[in-house]
Amino acid sequence: MNKQDLIKHLSLVEHIEGGYFAETYRSDINISTKREGCDRSILTSIYYLLTDDRPIDHFHKNQSDILHYFQAGSAITYLILSPSGELTKVKLGLNFAQGEVAQLLVPGGYWKAAVLEAGEFGLLGESVAPGFDYRDMEIGQADYFRDSFPNLWSELAPYVRNE
Repeated sequence: MNKQDLIKHLSLVEHIEGGYFAETYRSDINISTKREGCDRSILTSIYYLLTDDRPIDHFHKNQSDILHYFQAGSAITYLILSPSGELTKVKLGLNFAQGEVAQLLVPGGYWKAAVLEAGEFGLLGESVAPGFDYRDMEIGQADYFRDSFPNLWSELAPYVRNE
């Protein structure tokens, strides 16, 4: 399959962060969260696709923990920035001999970005607990990153949305 086949077959649409996605599961079981009066599904899941024409998942953070599972295509590199400013890079893929991992946990409250560095596409699955809700997501702003992480700005800048 090529990227267009995957987009069609999985009913993917463009995501605000970059790439494409489709929600595949949303639990009917709800739990209370830190946000008063805002119950969330206990778990949600999506397909997430980065392509050679939409290769960047721009910096954002979520309140919930997110597990990322590599499924097909080329490896995807994640940049994870802890609340204290520690930057970690992890490559999701199946080439274990080269240090790639098949799944990755990004804790809630951590900034993350991802990039498809080569190939036509990289397909992931993601599980979010408590379940994903746009009200729990923050898109990274250039001024914030420049001011908060000046020593990392040149490395982070390509992955911060310019809008």
